[in-house]
Amino acid sequence: MTAQIKLIDQLRQDALQIFQAGIDAANPYLAVKRVINIAEHHLELSLDLHDSSKIRSGRWSKIHLIAFGKAACSMAKAAQEIIPHALLADNSIIVTNYENRIELKSFIVIGAGHPLPDAAGLHAASLIAEQLKKAEQGELVLVLISGGGSALLPSPTPPINLAEKIATTNLLLACGATIQEINCVRKHLSQLKGGQLVRLAYPADVHALILSDVLDDDLSAIASGATVPDDTSYTDAIAVLNRYQIWDKVPASVQQVLEQGCAGRLKETPKSGDAIFKRSTQVLVGSNAISVNAILAAATTQGYQSRLYSRALCGVAREEAEKLALHVKQLLDDGLKTPTALLAGGETTVTLTGSGQGGRNQEMALAFAMAAKKYQLPACWTFLSGGTDGRDGPTDAAGGMVDADSLNRMRNAHVNPTNRLNNNDSYTALKSSDDLVITGATGTNVADLQILLIHPFS
Repeated sequence: MTAQIKLIDQLRQDALQIFQAGIDAANPYLAVKRVINIAEHHLELSLDLHDSSKIRSGRWSKIHLIAFGKAACSMAKAAQEIIPHALLADNSIIVTNYENRIELKSFIVIGAGHPLPDAAGLHAASLIAEQLKKAEQGELVLVLISGGGSALLPSPTPPINLAEKIATTNLLLACGATIQEINCVRKHLSQLKGGQLVRLAYPADVHALILSDVLDDDLSAIASGATVPDDTSYTDAIAVLNRYQIWDKVPASVQQVLEQGCAGRLKETPKSGDAIFKRSTQVLVGSNAISVNAILAAATTQGYQSRLYSRALCGVAREEAEKLALHVKQLLDDGLKTPTALLAGGETTVTLTGSGQGGRNQEMALAFAMAAKKYQLPACWTFLSGGTDGRDGPTDAAGGMVDADSLNRMRNAHVNPTNRLNNNDSYTALKSSDDLVITGATGTNVADLQILLIHPFS
């Protein structure tokens, strides 16, 4: 084994360990343990991770626990270990994706579809709505929210059916819309999202523990903001569909609901200032920013000069890959001499024009390998882009990890990387070069992490 091959192997091992540090920092079980406490005769709920004096406390007669998202089972398990069993309402409900589903005693645990909703999620949403309506004044609805909640709890507004909601979601995912734009539409096609969960629970108290999977930790965007005010409108939702030229492609029932909402014939989502939110609070228990800090620390520990590239990486995956490669070339041209880690967190997008298989992280990894070859980077390098939930798009991979020899391995396997990228078929390309990152379901979800390790040639 040559010295360069040994170095590449070491960089790949380091990148995987740094990525795991980011996942570990978003551990949902520990996140919940930090913010719930049983004091003498009452429950204490933290309202701010950075200020221990900000606490909501109460002597609620009953606690209805509702958990949904990719981290729902871990979050619910932690809450169950803290809250006395006698306080928990019967039929508390957990909804998560199939890969993360585990049995928990005394809970109804439902596995449902993600990223596209399915019939199991529709059933789960119906059960949750029924449970919320049972909550009474003097009781608490404790809501544990994590990434993926939008797709996992489809509750389409009649006459929209599940197939039509799925078709609309599919169009939004494929057109390159941002998560905020997608959720704006989802909220106005749903009976639960955009603060409507709080509306159903009223007059009971509501408190939400939120594990963020969106940039800037916008609570109105996480799982479509089920427990916070929604200041977007039916008009905004129509504008999104027109902006991406898919208004004429969505089902007629979707057009009907949005047009009726614009005409005032359907109730808007609850807005800031609505009285229902006087009984509702929330706390952010984990986020992409926390995981980015963790990978910065991990890279430094491994001996790299850690540099933050971006805390809010967004845009089209392949375009961002090219920008990153150009940035590295400039650093090397300017005399970078020490082993360096360029690190980022965020959520890019992919505009589907082909029929291949992959996800935004795999596409970014493949595109970076091609851009690095194009600019002839004078360094030994490894680039990893991965989803902290362990699933990138509709694949079994968390993302991709490439190095300077990846394109050669693809060609030796008779795979043309350019053709695969153009067909949105990054999964096939990366599989051929043994560059898929396979972690399995991680039980958490705080968006994506990017790790570029650079060892300049001497």
